[in-house]
Amino acid sequence: MTVLRNIEGKIESLFEGVFGRAFRTNVQPVELARKLVKEMEDHRVISVSRLYVPNEYTIYLSPPDREQFASYEESLLAELQDYLAENARRENYVMLSPPKVSMETDEDLEVGEFGIATRMAQGGRQVTPDDASAANVEPGATMVYKPKAPPETEAVSAEELGLDREVATLSWEGQRHELAKRRAVIGRSKDADIQVSDPNVSRRHAEVRQEGAAHWVVDLDSTNGTEVNGRRLKRAKLRPGDKITVGSTDLVFGRESVS
Repeated sequence: MTVLRNIEGKIESLFEGVFGRAFRTNVQPVELARKLVKEMEDHRVISVSRLYVPNEYTIYLSPPDREQFASYEESLLAELQDYLAENARRENYVMLSPPKVSMETDEDLEVGEFGIATRMAQGGRQVTPDDASAANVEPGATMVYKPKAPPETEAVSAEELGLDREVATLSWEGQRHELAKRRAVIGRSKDADIQVSDPNVSRRHAEVRQEGAAHWVVDLDSTNGTEVNGRRLKRAKLRPGDKITVGSTDLVFGRESVS
């Protein structure tokens, strides 16, 4: 049995008995371990001779899911860190420091859903590999994982459950923009992340911000203001199907599952 498999077995056995009685709606440790590795793989950075991967990982959980780990959260985080470290060693990935995994509670998540945000950091700030003097780079968006099938009230094993990964999008006038960064500016300027050719739109009109697993739209003191579903607001939380109006242009916020 490989070292990686041994660590995975420890993650499973740590909570044996507790999760043998859990329902499929609960997040299970093995899900977190497998998806952390997936995020490590998805955020690799290739330098001249090395493959760098994130060294900081934040897991966002719903309040009930976070509560179920309360009595052994430190042990779980330590096992998850070992799991990531061993995967990095096996694949010859380079980390700027030993992996660090933390947990946060997000009221916007349902039971069974969780989000993972990654960061490549050194000395308390985010950096670009091979460039210690580089400015902070934009962290990747939090990926939200949701059960593929409707919850079932049956006990499950510690095998990985099927999960869909979600991305947030904005659609307008036949165009679609995937919100891959935590902040995306909507405006008429060529420097805007989402450029809208509308004379009634300010150069930097509004900004869509990701906070945990939720997205918010914030008006940037635009000339004509920002509306969400017909109401003029300075700041509003977004849900799938919400219509953001800037000038005379409507943008629709959505979430899509990706494999």
